[in-house]
Amino acid sequence: MALDLNTNFALPNCLFSLVVALIIVSVTLSLMQKKKNNEKEKKLEVPPGKMGLPWIGETMEFYKAQKNNQIFEDFVQPRTAKYGKIFKTRLMGSPTVVVNGADANRFLLSNEFKLVISSWPSSSVQLMGKDSIMEKQGNAHHCLRGVIAKSLSYASLDAMVPKICDSVTSHLDKYWNNQNNISLYRTTKILTFKIVFECLLGMKVEAEMVGMFERVLEGVFALPISFPGSKFSRAKKARKEIENVLVDIVQQKRKEMEESSRRGEEEGEEEEEEGSMLLSRLVVGLIRGEITEEEVVDNVVLLVFAAHDTTSFAIAMTFRMLAHHPNCFSLLLQEHMEILSNKRGGGENLTLEDTKKMKYTWQVARESMRLFPPIFGSFRKAIVDIEYEGFIIPKGWKVLWTTYGTHYNGEYFRDPMEFDPSRFDEAIQPYVFVPFGGGPRVCAGYQLAKLNMLIFVHFVVTCYHWSLQYPEEPITMDPLPFPSQGMPINISPKLL
Repeated sequence: MALDLNTNFALPNCLFSLVVALIIVSVTLSLMQKKKNNEKEKKLEVPPGKMGLPWIGETMEFYKAQKNNQIFEDFVQPRTAKYGKIFKTRLMGSPTVVVNGADANRFLLSNEFKLVISSWPSSSVQLMGKDSIMEKQGNAHHCLRGVIAKSLSYASLDAMVPKICDSVTSHLDKYWNNQNNISLYRTTKILTFKIVFECLLGMKVEAEMVGMFERVLEGVFALPISFPGSKFSRAKKARKEIENVLVDIVQQKRKEMEESSRRGEEEGEEEEEEGSMLLSRLVVGLIRGEITEEEVVDNVVLLVFAAHDTTSFAIAMTFRMLAHHPNCFSLLLQEHMEILSNKRGGGENLTLEDTKKMKYTWQVARESMRLFPPIFGSFRKAIVDIEYEGFIIPKGWKVLWTTYGTHYNGEYFRDPMEFDPSRFDEAIQPYVFVPFGGGPRVCAGYQLAKLNMLIFVHFVVTCYHWSLQYPEEPITMDPLPFPSQGMPINISPKLL
């Protein structure tokens, strides 16, 4: 009996000792992990680099390199040579980390809305519009992007090709016929403007609109100071003029669509086609209360800018490279003459299937955009502390990725400064060729830009002889790249 009592008292004592031991082990492990984490945090530092003076930082050096279209050569490359693929600086008042390479592009662009958000200068936001898709995050961005994507579906693109053909041929008739020389870059800006408005949006181009948009573009990266005569002040005034024109158009379109809906009329083929236009889709969202009038106007403004100057520059650089490489031009011309030979008497319009046969042309265009990207990159803003490559990017800092970080890198492209369209015979790994960006914010209109370029090239090379007046014409930036003299070319019609 005594033995049983001792055993009964011993069991609770053993359990108590076991619980105490477990608590001690648990606390010890927790303290060790905390110490380890603290040591890890102490080891993580911001990337190396130079911050420069307060607020100004290295902004002047960046602007100077940008103006000369030498951001990679004069700003990025010297710092990567000194600090590595990731370095810190201060641009336009913000501490900024610059990253380079496909892995950096993938990490940054695929983590949009999770680790980073799009970040634009105040002047850009004011001029493009705070309700444009570039400022929207998460579901709001997804909703607007979905509306735009519907107007760029396969069926929509198929219906758009004849319209683009008509726009290109009428443009050539107006600006090229009976001329000995023209400014390729400046005239294609007019063409791409017209294509965005008429073929994508379904809006008639008003004569004064091109000048208004040009004045706005001049101020998108200017200091947001509205004193009389400044670039930003002129741009704000032009933006207000554009807004007044677009508000009238949107309100008139809404009135027409609501009246048509009330009448309950059967929509004919023309109305059905008109309903697939982007402006009509945006106004439908407005009528349903899904988007606001401000969102419609701001996104029309943004889409015109996004497609207009970048596509014009890409077209100009494609012709520059063809002029410098006659063997490539011969291969490209052969491709287009074969397509033309299958048209009845040369009078049939191109189809979407025809553009798919322009494989070498698209390789030439892609290689031209690799060497002369229409955008140098873009800024993001860290919304949390980001650990990357053994460094910490603090919450609130800006992050800049650049197209040059992969486009000019021998790790991804052999002899990167050589023009070689055949390098696109093989698939390029994701986030290496990024003239249209990547991730959730990849350019929504890149398929329209592709069609614009392919169709324009087709009609020019099959209908005209042409040559550059200044083969080595410098490229400058203000704020986007452009040929400094407008790329004048000599032209003469082909006798078919």
